[in-house]
Amino acid sequence: MTTRSTKRVKPSGVFARLVEELRFFIKLSIFMLAILTLVWGHYKIPSESMQPTLEVGDHIYVSKFAYGYSRHSLPLGLHKLPLPDGKVFSRLPNRGDIVVFRNPNNGTVMIKRAVGLPGDEVQVVEGRLIINGGMVPRESQGDLLYRVNDTFGSILGASLYAESLPSDDEPHFIFEQSDDAPLDNTDIFDVPQGHIFFMGDNRERSTDSRLTRTDPFGNDMRESDFGPGFVPLDHLIGRADFLMFSFNRCDRTEGLRCPDVGRAPSRL
Repeated sequence: MTTRSTKRVKPSGVFARLVEELRFFIKLSIFMLAILTLVWGHYKIPSESMQPTLEVGDHIYVSKFAYGYSRHSLPLGLHKLPLPDGKVFSRLPNRGDIVVFRNPNNGTVMIKRAVGLPGDEVQVVEGRLIINGGMVPRESQGDLLYRVNDTFGSILGASLYAESLPSDDEPHFIFEQSDDAPLDNTDIFDVPQGHIFFMGDNRERSTDSRLTRTDPFGNDMRESDFGPGFVPLDHLIGRADFLMFSFNRCDRTEGLRCPDVGRAPSRL
């Protein structure tokens, strides 16, 4: 009686190499997905709302474990899956952290500075930020002109300030076009428990927690323009930790402000 061998024949030659490379790339993809989901995220700055700290074209790395994990931490649109709300290993940001989060009103990923924590009272009066009744100190660093990243290449004037939030180890810098713009005088915002209040460093060119679904005059806005209002903790994606490189292109015409060429890589 004869027996038939059931030993698996290994692929050979070019086909074997292709199989091995396919296995390698599958494993690499799984590893990268795990890193992007659990550890770091890579984001590109699309707007001027965080100038002068971050410029259009900057590429940053975001620590996803800084504030814990939720479905909004997932990459590649996976946050749309029917997963439960809530956050695992949830931690509060520090006031002054630069945070990437998902706008609860339209799903857009945004980056702003945390200025109000749960239980805080936040207000802007004549351009000055007030937290829990105390005016946040700011020191003038002079006036400047810069070219806007728009279709027309408009030139704007701004005042540069060093602003020091409560518990800040060192100040951060902000732009103010004026102190009497529509968002420079607000009501008091009482930050609810489980939520954060955010503002951009370029105060007049930032859609932030000062806005929700209506503009400063009470008119309904397009969904794509909705502000985030108070942001729930489970919508936080991570803390911006590193500016790795930048593709920012700046007109270095005499008299116009441009960011330093050697600013990346650097810690934020």
